[in-house]
Amino acid sequence: MENRKKQNWGNSFLSVVERAGNKLPHPVTLFFIFALFVVILSFILNKAGVSAIHPGTKEEISIVNLLSKDGIRRIFSEAVDNFTGFAPLGTVLVAMLGVGIAEKSGFIGALLKKIVLGAPDKLITAAVVFTGVMSSMAADAGYVVLVPLGAIIFLAKGRHPLAGLAAAFAGVSGGFSSNLLITLLDPLLGGFTEQSAQLIDPNYGVPPTANYFFMIVSTFVITIAGVIVTEKIIEPRLGEYKGEYKQKLEPINNNEKKALTKAFIALLVFVTIIVLMTAPSNGILRSDEGNILQGIPFTPFVASMVLLIAIFFFIPGVAYGISAGTIKNDKDIAKYLNESMASMGGYIVLAFVAAQFVSYFNWSNIGVILAIKGADFLEAINFTGLPLIIIFIVISSIINILIGSASAKWAIMAPVFVPMLMNLGYRPEFAQLSYRIGDSITNIISPLMPYFAIIVAFGSKYDKNLGIGTLISTMLPYSIAYFIALVGLLIIWYLIGAPIGPNIPILL
Repeated sequence: MENRKKQNWGNSFLSVVERAGNKLPHPVTLFFIFALFVVILSFILNKAGVSAIHPGTKEEISIVNLLSKDGIRRIFSEAVDNFTGFAPLGTVLVAMLGVGIAEKSGFIGALLKKIVLGAPDKLITAAVVFTGVMSSMAADAGYVVLVPLGAIIFLAKGRHPLAGLAAAFAGVSGGFSSNLLITLLDPLLGGFTEQSAQLIDPNYGVPPTANYFFMIVSTFVITIAGVIVTEKIIEPRLGEYKGEYKQKLEPINNNEKKALTKAFIALLVFVTIIVLMTAPSNGILRSDEGNILQGIPFTPFVASMVLLIAIFFFIPGVAYGISAGTIKNDKDIAKYLNESMASMGGYIVLAFVAAQFVSYFNWSNIGVILAIKGADFLEAINFTGLPLIIIFIVISSIINILIGSASAKWAIMAPVFVPMLMNLGYRPEFAQLSYRIGDSITNIISPLMPYFAIIVAFGSKYDKNLGIGTLISTMLPYSIAYFIALVGLLIIWYLIGAPIGPNIPILL
């Protein structure tokens, strides 16, 4: 009876969240509202004389009034530059050129069917979540490939498709900072961490493997937590699927198996060429300093990562398509490229508005000053040790709800929190790791996350009344579980004093 009451209370709470969230406007509208709010707030705070002293440069930072003559001119004249310079835009679109071919040719579908459908029924949820976590090695490909496939797989297994969609989304987004491999996010965040650390130590370097050991373990922690939430909370709450949409996922056939073999051969050739261009001391893509990892993020290899990811999917995608008959000539390739870019139309619109918001936020200095004030507050109350780290994770997770881009947030927070934690004896890499935990746990419940609207669109295929609130209420248990699991893992790691990456301890 007590468990039933707790379950009913939990369902009631999630229902309230669902109803409230469904009343929110579209993410594009939200970004526009937030951009307008930042402009007005910059005027108010500027007139109030709000400022702060940067802990690294010791220079005074004041709020920039965006409603001034110069501010308004900048808003109009730099709108295009804001859009084209929006970091996630180029990364996603270039990566999608390769991923689009791999998807349209059938390569990704066949590969994921082989991975997921090959797993026993009892492990299907774990396979979906785990594959979602691993998908971050291909930038944002998991959002547009694995999330809808997760729904199809669950439906084909006689389970609720929205549970499969939620499990895949939890793995892709909630586990975006976890992986068994080094991903594009590692050198990207490491660059901001390194620059911030150099405010204290000009010679400090941050390798992309800075958080690697923790990433490996957290991959399995995220998978286990995702499975428990999906099977014990989400599926019971969703109940039996009675929707009209049906999808039968056929097992991989001999033609697909042969095509996959040829795709992997082509991929192996490509990887071999890249290794030969990177591993030798005189390799074309190797840092002139010798060690590929020490030049991060300035090595040619890392600078080429987005294009390499696109080619990584493009080559096996084409090889698979030719073998499977889905690609007959270059016109098919051009057609698939066009279709993959057309499917990104909603993202491009969202990126334009989000880019303006992020730019206004950066121009106004509101984020930097709030972060400095927050850091000053933490220092003033003499918070140290685990309580400080947990508060920092909470702050990161809250800010993550407002700003979707991991790099954009860290660009704002790193110059403040990295030097502050260094002064308290913590390595910059540990500050980066703590930030990544906070950044990942609220990805799945933030309407401002660029792909959130796309996930709603995927889900509406199975539930025509699905809105933002429904998705948030479905994903909230994952967010809570990931917070408990990852913070708990960090606490254990901290108490043990184990290195978080190769030769990277927690303390300076």
